[in-house]
Amino acid sequence: MAIIAKRGEISSILDSNLDQGEVMKKMKQEFIDRYKSLLGDRFNEFIKYSTAFINKAIRINPLKTSKEEFIDSLNDDWILEEIPWTSNGYWIKNIKEERFDIGNLPQHQLGWIYIQEAASMIPVEVLNPSRGSIILDACASPGSKTGQIAGMVGDEAVIIANDIDYKRMIPLASNLERLGVRNTILSISDASLIHKKISNIDFALVDAPCSGTGTIRKSLKVLDMWSPGLVKKMASIQKKILASVFQTLKPSGIMVYSTCTMEPEENEGVVSWFLDNFDARLEEIKLEIKMSEPIKSFNGIEYNKEVRKTLRIWPMDNNTEGFFVAKIRKNG
Repeated sequence: MAIIAKRGEISSILDSNLDQGEVMKKMKQEFIDRYKSLLGDRFNEFIKYSTAFINKAIRINPLKTSKEEFIDSLNDDWILEEIPWTSNGYWIKNIKEERFDIGNLPQHQLGWIYIQEAASMIPVEVLNPSRGSIILDACASPGSKTGQIAGMVGDEAVIIANDIDYKRMIPLASNLERLGVRNTILSISDASLIHKKISNIDFALVDAPCSGTGTIRKSLKVLDMWSPGLVKKMASIQKKILASVFQTLKPSGIMVYSTCTMEPEENEGVVSWFLDNFDARLEEIKLEIKMSEPIKSFNGIEYNKEVRKTLRIWPMDNNTEGFFVAKIRKNG
């Protein structure tokens, strides 16, 4: 049986991965200047965490197993630590093989678990969809959050898992099949036009395409791709997707917007624009997680005061990816 760790035993581990000086050389000066202005004296801490391995995490799939059954199925080479902001998530570590590929576990192949970064589990917890509802996952591939939604509602809801093209459907369909998800309709559509095809939605998740600056510790390609132009482009796409998905909601429907970027223009800026242009309001997010203050203004632009209700976490807040989440309710 796996060993259950005390809080912080795994999640506090900071295993240095890359030379910080070499990573700084890869950063464009514009990026450094921007993040120093955002973080102030936390900038060096941001670099420290962004150049460290991320602790492995899994989500137990209640469609196929229970926590108890899964924990009993592992030998005592494995240590698990509960992720406090989600009901079925654990950080996981192998004592003997530090870099063991969890994907090789038979429990993974059977669909008992899904390998998912701890912060990535936040948006569905915030959405908190109810049984008997119709749920849209607008940017669903590869299926991490669709599977998490299905685990919460069982077979007692209808999920529409949408993505933009056939190629993205392949990993989505494969993962949902492995997880034993049976209540999901697959949809191929540009999420910025989805209101033309879909309506009457109770809960919608928009885990939007973004510049990904919360994920540097997973891939330094983020630094190569980053530019102010990319940030502006992504913010424009995100606004179009939010506007379309919002139109699919019933009155009083809930929409969660999330990204894995730290860029204010893609996060608080997009939400501020949305609140200024649509009949909606933000709801408070209450999770057992360390949050940072949302960005209230950037580059001379003051954001809607309601952005204070959004969730912003930097990689160093909880030793995870950086993430941003907003919970939006349609008025009516």
